[in-house]
Amino acid sequence: MALPEHSETRLREQLLYLITAMEGGGRGILPHSNLALLQSIVEAAVQIFKAAGSAIALTTEDGQELEFKVSYNVIGRSVAGMRFPINRGIAGYVAMTGQALAVSSVEQDARFNRTLAEEIGYIPTSILAVPLLSRENVIGVIEILDKLNGETFNLKDIELLALFARQAASAIEQAQHLEQLQWALLHSLKGLMNESQTAPIMPGGDLLRLADMLKDVSALTEPEQEACLQVLQIFQTYSRTKPAIRFGGGRRF
Repeated sequence: MALPEHSETRLREQLLYLITAMEGGGRGILPHSNLALLQSIVEAAVQIFKAAGSAIALTTEDGQELEFKVSYNVIGRSVAGMRFPINRGIAGYVAMTGQALAVSSVEQDARFNRTLAEEIGYIPTSILAVPLLSRENVIGVIEILDKLNGETFNLKDIELLALFARQAASAIEQAQHLEQLQWALLHSLKGLMNESQTAPIMPGGDLLRLADMLKDVSALTEPEQEACLQVLQIFQTYSRTKPAIRFGGGRRF
């Protein structure tokens, strides 16, 4: 049964709004739950290392910069959102080489980005930085600044921070799987929007169910999200081999 023209117009507007909202979120944005986990990691690192501060920076999508995502106790302020070129600084060196680095005197290290430190408002004496790895690819860096007792960072510190780095990388990988789901869904929605110009589109209740489903998926574990993505890809492949998929009362998707 076809919907009245004014209802179809309203539903198309709702669908367009949903697509615009998803696109407007941008890529590379971690869900709140993952950001909260990263925040807890840097806070725990500061307590365990008895350090002046800690931060996590991720590579940008184009691979040209690092962007701080979370920080803790860096002169009492957040540096989240600040960016710097990936070929600058100690963190940049770690990101480009994939090698952990412990520097006992940053002022004597040519890799130290003093300009960024001055912009932040805190110039550390020592820095420990470890890469965040996802399938052997560097996706970011976790840093620890200055032990409060004045001691320098050692090999055991590097090994311990590497454990924190693995936890952080796991959270980021989960976010990336969710991002794949979101953009696969967005692609499907755009196709549906194009088809809806000449065919009935899904009722508003189905749009709400679709939004709720995406929200539920964000709370799943990484294997569960991967399973959802595989199911969605199966339907996507099937839809490309059939002129239309019909369910129940003849609705066309």
